[in-house]
Amino acid sequence: QVQLVESGGGLVQPGGSLRLSCATSGTIFRMYAMGWYRQFPGRQRELVATMSRGGRTNVADSVKGRFTISSDNAENAVYLQMNSLKPEDTAVYYCGASLGPAEAPGFWGQGTQVTVSS
Repeated sequence: QVQLVESGGGLVQPGGSLRLSCATSGTIFRMYAMGWYRQFPGRQRELVATMSRGGRTNVADSVKGRFTISSDNAENAVYLQMNSLKPEDTAVYYCGASLGPAEAPGFWGQGTQVTVSS
């Protein structure tokens, strides 16, 4: 059974930071590329950042320079460090596992709400 568990969302002021975590199994980490996605109200889920099984990362232009994706193989976890947060970053953030970083995830976490507001 595939399980992805996100944590770390919450309310933060503009300019603040949050660190999202996604924990999964070692098997999933070895087999799948991991990524972070977000969904705004009334819009489709969109890519934020991905990491290949080889460790190569890609970050969406909208968050480049502010967000960083990383992983800890010992903990079977992927992280999204979110700095200089803006109100327009407010969304539900999802962790996803895919067969490749260019493919849509086949497995999703339940999502964690990030709200940026003063």
